[in-house]
Amino acid sequence: MREFIRHPTSVPFQLDKLDSEVSHGINTLNNVSFGGVSCLCSEPIEKGKTVKMKVNCINPNFEITGKTVWCRATNNQYEIGIEFIVSKDTIFHLRMVEQICHIEHYRNEILHKEARVLSSEEAASEWIEKYAGNFPEG
Repeated sequence: MREFIRHPTSVPFQLDKLDSEVSHGINTLNNVSFGGVSCLCSEPIEKGKTVKMKVNCINPNFEITGKTVWCRATNNQYEIGIEFIVSKDTIFHLRMVEQICHIEHYRNEILHKEARVLSSEEAASEWIEKYAGNFPEG
């Protein structure tokens, strides 16, 4: 049984291994939870490697360190599971990032289902009105 509920998303982010000068460029979050993320990358990252995630659509940019817990090939890409390395200082920020990922997913969903283009602010207002009450407490 999963400790954290995963939520689908499509927020772009940059992933870098901490022990390497090579950036893994812009990738896509596959799903996100309070404990970590699953993401799609063009290159594999070995299990146990420490990585830094940078989410640039959040202002100011959000960065968090994590550890790869699994990596598997899928459709010419690699799906990678990353467990967040958290401290008390980062818990609030994680909750905010999780909500922003939900809002961006909602924004994309509305575009595809209803052909409505929402700004981030409009999507946030609608999402908060519809779903914030059901968002688990941290």
